[in-house]
Amino acid sequence: MQLVSWPPAPRAEAHVFADAKSLALLAHLEKVAPSEASILIIGETGTGKELVARQVHALSHRRAGRFVAVNCGAFSEALVDAELFGHEKGAFTGALAAKAGWFEEADGGTLFLDEIGDLPMSLQVKLLRVLQEREVVRLGSRRPIPIDVRVLAATNKRLDEAIAAGQFRKDLYYRLNVVTLQLLPLHRRPGDILPLAAHFIRRYGERLGYGDVALEPDAAQRLAAYGWPGNIRELENVIHHALLVSQDGTIRAADLHLPGGDAAAAPAAMDETADNQLQRALQRLFDEQGRGVHETVEDALLRAAYRHCRYNQVHTAQLLGLSRNITRARLIRLGELVVNRRAAGGDGEQPGDPRTIAVAI
Repeated sequence: MQLVSWPPAPRAEAHVFADAKSLALLAHLEKVAPSEASILIIGETGTGKELVARQVHALSHRRAGRFVAVNCGAFSEALVDAELFGHEKGAFTGALAAKAGWFEEADGGTLFLDEIGDLPMSLQVKLLRVLQEREVVRLGSRRPIPIDVRVLAATNKRLDEAIAAGQFRKDLYYRLNVVTLQLLPLHRRPGDILPLAAHFIRRYGERLGYGDVALEPDAAQRLAAYGWPGNIRELENVIHHALLVSQDGTIRAADLHLPGGDAAAAPAAMDETADNQLQRALQRLFDEQGRGVHETVEDALLRAAYRHCRYNQVHTAQLLGLSRNITRARLIRLGELVVNRRAAGGDGEQPGDPRTIAVAI
């Protein structure tokens, strides 16, 4: 097992490499980190994408330089331009002084662009030019400023689908995706769950001034069996809460603030049985239907995921690795999501229907 951790931050504070899949990722990471190649880190929210980016920086020749992390979805289109590339005095209302952008701040180091899929198309063009020319032009200026920055990008979206939908530039995708690091959701690397829990118990136990804290077997079993839709970040919060309510230096199953059994994943030992059941169901479908199987399976999967997520579009999209727009369009096509025409003066559906959304038509 290998543990990578950094000083406290608003996000999950550690990435554990204990599961065989995680160790394979670490081995790949260690090979590509010393290079200057751009890396695209793909994974669900809370899987530790920024932590992996920091590890790449720490193992690179740029480790003496700054590591600058920017969330591309946290700013409006006007602000993200000035934040990334800088601005001159008077470039816009409120620009009382010139300011360097994040590219300049990261000069000689690493710039981590999180949620790159949320970057507006107009700025994707500018980012591509910066990566090609290795220079920035501040907002309100015509003078190019040379930069020496390694760019790491991350996303929880399917960029291939965003490209097909005209929401992401293919040339920028190829520029960023020289190397891909795929972070699996926590439930697909179960060997990391208990080592991560032990790490968070130590970390938060020290902050709270506790001595040694034991994890009861029933609590460990429940942690290992849970599905962790919120990934590492959710596990961290669960452990923090458990420490606050636990007694006698022991965390019991009752101390774990987790949803009921319907949200819990089957234990890892059940994976083979579930896989066999799926294979039998698919074989029966092949025999009975003969053609059009892909669309049938895809529609059934979307319906099942939508119900599993209690008719929440965002959670459904995250569970299936799709964008919210694509998920919504497919749900409407299937009749699972009824468009509410009241927004346009039509009759629409009853507002109490959880599957009803309001859009202008």
